[in-house]
Amino acid sequence: MVTIDNYLDSHYIHRSNWLRAAVLGANDGIISVSSLAIGVAAASSTREPIVLATVAGLVAGALSMAAGEYVSVSSQTDTEKADIEREIQELRDMPEEELNILAQIYEKRGLKKETAMQVAMELTEKDALAAHIRDELGINEISQANPIQAAIASGTAFTVGGLLPLIAILFAPVNGMEYWLYGSTIIFLIILGAIASKTGGSSIPKAIMRITIWGTLAMGLSALVGYIFGVRV
Repeated sequence: MVTIDNYLDSHYIHRSNWLRAAVLGANDGIISVSSLAIGVAAASSTREPIVLATVAGLVAGALSMAAGEYVSVSSQTDTEKADIEREIQELRDMPEEELNILAQIYEKRGLKKETAMQVAMELTEKDALAAHIRDELGINEISQANPIQAAIASGTAFTVGGLLPLIAILFAPVNGMEYWLYGSTIIFLIILGAIASKTGGSSIPKAIMRITIWGTLAMGLSALVGYIFGVRV
């Protein structure tokens, strides 16, 4: 027997919030740390400065990514909470008007006027606030912001992504290291695209192409900046 929980488990939309933060963090970690390392490697003949710059960029980037994600998602959470408080007040002050609003929402979705009102009344009797939060404000468990989850996912993913080019730096020969970094970064991006698409249930080739093209473009622009300022990348 198929239950609603089993049905929801067969879909991937409930993973969208943390998956977005994780993919963004890992992608940023791979590309930004690699780009930094490539620039330093091109101007250095020893491994130590490259490792030092990479570790510094990795730590700073992970903390910045986590903090930025927390602040941005917290702002979304504050807006959601303010809307919910306003909705509570409106349900208390004008319940009939709120009932009509709910019925109009269902009517616009395709229900007959009488059916829409009946549905609105039944949902209001069960949990008026939950109905308005979901159907009027558009806030649900899937879309609701979670600052801590987003910050942890983003910061951790950045760290994991940034560790990959660091490993390449530790083992690649110093001579021509920038080319080793570029090649390994492309491989890392392909793997990331495949994992992200598999986790999200989307097309693997499309995800790989998207993340590889944009990653290559980002590193190419970083190299261009290096040439402009006289750094051989």
